[in-house]
Amino acid sequence: MQGANFSAVTEFILSGFSTFPHLQLMFFLLFLLMYLFTLLGNLLVMAAVWSERSLHTPMHLLLCALSTSEVLYTFAITPRVLADLLSTGRSISFRACASQMFFSFTPGFTHSFLLTVMGYDRYVAICHPLRYNVLMSPRGCACLVAWSWAGGSVMGLLVTSIVFRLPFCGLNEVHHFFCHVPPLVKLACGTEVQIVAKGVGLVCITALLGCGLLILLSYAFIVAAILRIPSAEGRHKAFSTCASHLTVVVVHYGFASVIYLKPKGPQSLEGDTLMGITYTVLTPFLSPIVFSLRNKELKEAVKKTFLSKL
Repeated sequence: MQGANFSAVTEFILSGFSTFPHLQLMFFLLFLLMYLFTLLGNLLVMAAVWSERSLHTPMHLLLCALSTSEVLYTFAITPRVLADLLSTGRSISFRACASQMFFSFTPGFTHSFLLTVMGYDRYVAICHPLRYNVLMSPRGCACLVAWSWAGGSVMGLLVTSIVFRLPFCGLNEVHHFFCHVPPLVKLACGTEVQIVAKGVGLVCITALLGCGLLILLSYAFIVAAILRIPSAEGRHKAFSTCASHLTVVVVHYGFASVIYLKPKGPQSLEGDTLMGITYTVLTPFLSPIVFSLRNKELKEAVKKTFLSKL
């Protein structure tokens, strides 16, 4: 780039769905329905937990915090995607792009931290039931939620500030449907681009693997404790309390690993777009379904609180 005359970038063009010109209306209707269902499902979970006193337990309060992070995460990305699917101009200003990255990465990291805290909650409930009310007191649970949001905010601010400190010049077409790190870093210029790309990737992978390893460690102790239960009914009851959390963990980390741990190589725009849909639209869509179907107390509370009134 030396010797060339490049102008500073003031806006970006999001071209994620430009390769599917004949499917954009179908994508719009599909994403709109999934987005509305995601909002409705998570808001129902939050309202049921707060309105039903029997659900004022650490596990359900953590679930309420998890639903909040999913609502904020989808709100940062999906409305912009829906608007772009109906418009020909898909430009987004420099500041709006930075804001979208921060407000999507913050609840995204917070989601991983909350899943780790929920794994710890299940570990204490099964391995140390007599100390559960002490270790997972309301104050302790609130502190864990607050630290999760604080950690997510720090990570979101760190990633966003590092990426947008890079100089962007020349090309401004982002090969994605929202302001994500890899396609943005490809547009940056300067000698620090490769260092920043590796640094941000290392931060994301470290946070992802760190939370995943802590969850695996919790479930290693949980499985060992369940196997020591003499009756089959007791083992089934103990495992059923972890089933919904374990399912969401598998979905969350399965889709995230496809994005962050995929091997390097030439990637098509269509492939990156379709993979991006899995963790921006599909994962938040599935979470309230899994928790509502697998959590008997929550399902009964939703029926009692809302369906009875209808």
